[in-house]
Amino acid sequence: MNAFCTDLPKAELHLHLEGSVEPQTLLEIEPSLDAAEVAARYQYQDFLGFLKSYAWITKYLRGPEQYALITKRLLERLRAQNVPYAEINVSAGVILWREQEFGPIYDAIQKAAAGSGVQVYWILDAVRQFGVEAAQRVAELAAERVGDGITGFGIGGDEARGPAELFAEVFQYASAKGLHLVPHAGESMGPESIWAALKLGAERIGHGIRAVDDPDLMEHLRKEDIPLEVCISSNICTGVVKSLQQHPVRRLFDAGVPIVLNSDDPPMFHTTLTREYEIAAAHFGFSEAELRQLAENSFRYAFHYNG
Repeated sequence: MNAFCTDLPKAELHLHLEGSVEPQTLLEIEPSLDAAEVAARYQYQDFLGFLKSYAWITKYLRGPEQYALITKRLLERLRAQNVPYAEINVSAGVILWREQEFGPIYDAIQKAAAGSGVQVYWILDAVRQFGVEAAQRVAELAAERVGDGITGFGIGGDEARGPAELFAEVFQYASAKGLHLVPHAGESMGPESIWAALKLGAERIGHGIRAVDDPDLMEHLRKEDIPLEVCISSNICTGVVKSLQQHPVRRLFDAGVPIVLNSDDPPMFHTTLTREYEIAAAHFGFSEAELRQLAENSFRYAFHYNG
């Protein structure tokens, strides 16, 4: 099954650049760090603990050089897993919060992606708990680069501290500028968070696993063909799902909800995209035919795949 899942062509649609930093790469970037401390930062008990670790890692990404390195390393790993296409989230909200200049960082990751063998598009991610004004700045950065590799705008972070309803005007602006809308929702909060994201015009839902608690919502997603970007290992590591056995991926699939498997922040959740397919097979009984369907979904719901 490992060989099957590795060889299976698949796309990655929910993947965070800053969350892709391997511990060894972080030590390369900052040799003064203690390896044991770094390893401890890749363990957390809950979602807020993960967010703190994520913020801690990003403080060592001081500029274009570090961003170019992590992009290069990430795309090497994707190629090794037979991933020819990826839509990758960049935490522009964090870059702005740290008062870094976005343009040179974006140029560096674009240059690092060129010739990688992976077709890459970028989604700029705002941090919902930073507020509406900060999200608008991210949307404006994305709008400036539509046609230059950036394809989407989304919001991530703490759903409880940044309800989707607050960002209606920001999403209207992003849509009018030609950006695809891909907010996180229904990860740490319930179905109401997903409904709110749909009201904003979401074309895909990041995570969205709590849709399983609302039959009407699942039916809506099925009828409207709106996919969920499901990240199994992420949900277990952040504690939003208490155990692997309780994860709703199989129930969502069996209900006809369109889903795509993704790795989210692979080293932070001790996984890879290939591993997510293996977990679906080993723990949820997905057959080879069903895994092929999931892989086909990953290309079908991509915004620009032209393979």
